[in-house]
Amino acid sequence: MKVQRRAKKFTMEAFWKIIRPANLLIVALAQLMTAFFLIEETRLGLPILQDYNLYLIILSTVLLTASGYMINDYYDVKIDYVNRPDAVVVGRGMRRRMVMILHTIFNFTGIGIGFLVGPRIALINFFAAFVLWLYSNTLKRMPFIGNLTVALLGGMAIWIIGYYYQTTKLYVLTYAIFAFFINLIREIIKDIEDRQGDRKHGCRTLPIVIGFRATKKVIFAIAGLFVLSILVVTFKVGSDLLYIYFGGLSILFFYFMYRIYYADRKRHFTQLSLLAKILMLTGILSMAFL
Repeated sequence: MKVQRRAKKFTMEAFWKIIRPANLLIVALAQLMTAFFLIEETRLGLPILQDYNLYLIILSTVLLTASGYMINDYYDVKIDYVNRPDAVVVGRGMRRRMVMILHTIFNFTGIGIGFLVGPRIALINFFAAFVLWLYSNTLKRMPFIGNLTVALLGGMAIWIIGYYYQTTKLYVLTYAIFAFFINLIREIIKDIEDRQGDRKHGCRTLPIVIGFRATKKVIFAIAGLFVLSILVVTFKVGSDLLYIYFGGLSILFFYFMYRIYYADRKRHFTQLSLLAKILMLTGILSMAFL
C-alpha cells in the first residue's frame, strides 16, 4: 500500500510538472490583462470582466497550451534524457499512453470550449492544436521554422483577445509583437541550451546547422528587428506612458542582450531562458500603466 501511495503521489507531481503551471499562469495573465487594460469593454458596452466568453477563451488557451507541453515532452523524451535527465516525466511519473490520453482530452476540451464562444474561436483553437502537434512531431527539428512557429502562437495568444472583441487598437498589436519576438529569442536560446541532445538524436536546429556563434548573431539581428518594430508601433500609438515604460524595459532588454553576447555555457543559456520569461512578465505588467 505504501508503494502504491508513493507512486500515485509521484504521478500527480509529474502531471503538474509536465503542464508547466507557471507558464500557464503567465499565458492566462497576459490574456486577462490584454482584455482589461487594452480593450476594457465588450461589444455590448459592458465591462469586459463581466463577459464569461473571455474566461472561456482563456481556459481554452490554457488547455491547449498544456496539451502542447504534453505532446512536446512525449516526442522529446529521448532528447530530454540527454539534456535534462532529472526533469524527464514521460515514462517515469506518467505512462506514455496516459500522456497521449490527456493530450487528446485537453485538445478536444479546448476546441469544444471554443465552440461555446463561437465557430471562429473553435477554428483558431483547432489550428493552434494542430500546429502544436506538428511542431512537436516535425517542425521543432527543423532550423528556425520550429522557433518561428512557437513565437507566432505566443503572439496569437494576445491577438485572439483583440480579434474576438473586434478591436483595432494598436496597443494589442504592440503587445502581440512583443510576445512574438521575446518568444522567438527564447526558443532559439533553448535550442542553444539543448544542442547536445538535439544533435545526438538528429535534430537540425539553428545552432546545429549554422553553429553556435552564428546563431548568436541571428539572435542579435532579431533583437534589432524587435526594437525597430516596437519603436514604429509605439510612435503610432503616441502614448507617453508607453514610451516611458518601454524605455525602462529597454534597460533590462539590453542587459539581456549583453548576457547573450558573453554566454558560452549551458547554465548561462538556462539563466537567459529564465530572464526572457521575466522580460515577458514585465512586459505584460506594463499594460496596467496604459
